[in-house]
Amino acid sequence: MNRKKEPTRPLPAGPRPTGPRVSGGRLLAPGALAVLTALAVAGCSSGSSSSSSTASTAGTSSPSSSSSRPASGNQLQDDYQKVIADVLPSVVQITTASGLGSGIVYDDKGDVVTNAHVVGSATTFTVTLANSTKALDATLVASYPESDLAVIRLSNPPGSLKPAVFGDSAKVELGQITLAMGSPLGLSSSVTQGIVSATGRTVSEPQGGGSPGATIGNMVQTSAAINPGNSGGALVNLDSQVIGINTLAATEPEANGAAAPGIGFAIPASTITGIADQLIKDGKVTNSGRAALGISARTYFDQNFRPAGAVVVTVSAGGPAAGAGIQPGDVITKVGDATIDSLNSLTTALASLTPGTKTTVTYTRDGQSKTADVTLGTLETP
Repeated sequence: MNRKKEPTRPLPAGPRPTGPRVSGGRLLAPGALAVLTALAVAGCSSGSSSSSSTASTAGTSSPSSSSSRPASGNQLQDDYQKVIADVLPSVVQITTASGLGSGIVYDDKGDVVTNAHVVGSATTFTVTLANSTKALDATLVASYPESDLAVIRLSNPPGSLKPAVFGDSAKVELGQITLAMGSPLGLSSSVTQGIVSATGRTVSEPQGGGSPGATIGNMVQTSAAINPGNSGGALVNLDSQVIGINTLAATEPEANGAAAPGIGFAIPASTITGIADQLIKDGKVTNSGRAALGISARTYFDQNFRPAGAVVVTVSAGGPAAGAGIQPGDVITKVGDATIDSLNSLTTALASLTPGTKTTVTYTRDGQSKTADVTLGTLETP
């Protein structure tokens, strides 16, 4: 594979936008999603930020710079323009029968990585490169909705195809400048700017409306504006490296789903490359990289019909939970320091952990509280 790589989700596609205008009281763009985070953010739709600026396609500029080096106003502008010139040719627009989104050129064989919710149930697509108006045919390689990622492949990739360079997720730091590239509201080759607002966020997408309902850990939070159509596009640092795939923008639950300015989320580069490599090689994911207890469970409700934990339904023989003595009927109430009051909160807690991690699971059995030290396994894939 000739993809460049450093050593070392969600706006579901809706009706194809024709521009940033409102029709019938809704944007002609992807539908809304909800985001559940520790910051009490809920919902996801347009995530535009009044503090974020938008740049059109830019040409080449002056020498490169490190994202950590202070720069004067003119130097910073030059740095932005160089990054745009370096990376924007690797960002494409993907169109399906029901809508559009964005994608990132992954290798010179014509593989393009994007969000699973962008491809939806489609198997054929048209792709437009940033430096061309010609629509190219593409087909689905494979999709992995559990991490909201998919790969499609150009049927006849041009020789000028430019794969993106993916950065090291471990080096993403709070305050780094970021540029979000994609096709918000159908405006192809658009760029917004912001910073890394937080790292390590665990975000749950709602199911339906084009979203696979994935719970994704270790996401990058950014203040760069992410709008419908940005899904699948690139979140980039000032070293011209892709550090994430733009996936979610938050809405304000107390403002009837209005956009919460400057709160967007991107799937980290390490997750992208880990999943995409498997989809390209095997057509499926054989190692999810996600932590698991080796159980099936459902939400447990107390006598007042309030959610009060996750009750174990089945335990995999030889799995982590079985080895720790956890049995069907046990009600999990904590994983580490995280309180568990539903199946969703259990999924969210596990998404923030990694396989091989040792954690304490608190549960009740026959009305008595118990604990077990569990070394987490890997979530099995379908």
